[in-house]
Amino acid sequence: MTKDRGEKRVALVTGSTSGIGMAIAEQLAKDGFTIAFHSKSSVLVGQSLVEAHLGAYYFQADLSDQSQTCDLIAKVLSHYGRLDVLVNNAGISATIPHTFLKEATPEIWRDLYEVNVIAPWTLIAEAENALRQSSSRECPSCILNISSHAGIRPKGASIPYSVSKAALNHMTKLLALSLAPLIRVNAIAPGLVETPMSKNWTAARKLWEKRSPMGRGAQPEEIAQMASMLVASHYITGEILISDGGLNLT
Repeated sequence: MTKDRGEKRVALVTGSTSGIGMAIAEQLAKDGFTIAFHSKSSVLVGQSLVEAHLGAYYFQADLSDQSQTCDLIAKVLSHYGRLDVLVNNAGISATIPHTFLKEATPEIWRDLYEVNVIAPWTLIAEAENALRQSSSRECPSCILNISSHAGIRPKGASIPYSVSKAALNHMTKLLALSLAPLIRVNAIAPGLVETPMSKNWTAARKLWEKRSPMGRGAQPEEIAQMASMLVASHYITGEILISDGGLNLT
């Protein structure tokens, strides 16, 4: 399956029909990548994005289902014959006050870990060979995990969510060591980002306006700019870049 490196590079961005994922996919398209869009649902949106980007294709998969997660990589490789960048953006959350321990049930822990930790691991494991084959020491392939500042600081919508993102951060560092030098692995840890998911997060918005040095949450395009930089760099690996407008300083 080794391809001529002159061919257009392919990037799979999970959860890319809205919010951060869509912004990253569109930025990578501007950077010259052919985009494999993905979502669990939002099929019509995915198809419309394909029409707007030359060479793009949409893949539907429920990443809480192990077989569908494995099949996603197989379908991307079957369609394109190569994979150069994997962006693990898709994730789920649960809002539970940190002091309400019994409300954070084992079922919630399992659901969050399945999508936020196990699915990225599975996608990486399934994609490893293809990423190696499209890589070179001069231009390594790239994995980018979209984490959260809640995986670094004792914050977040719930303890299970925050712990799942902390696990993703540590996975990033471990894989950066084990997959080097042909595959780089980094993560972005955003704080508040203005997306459809966060539109009703009034308390979080007030917190960022009051305490963050930048006085606001991020726009999805600002996270996408960081993603573009990490994908373009041929040297950075094992980094967890916080993007929270400086809130971590306060």
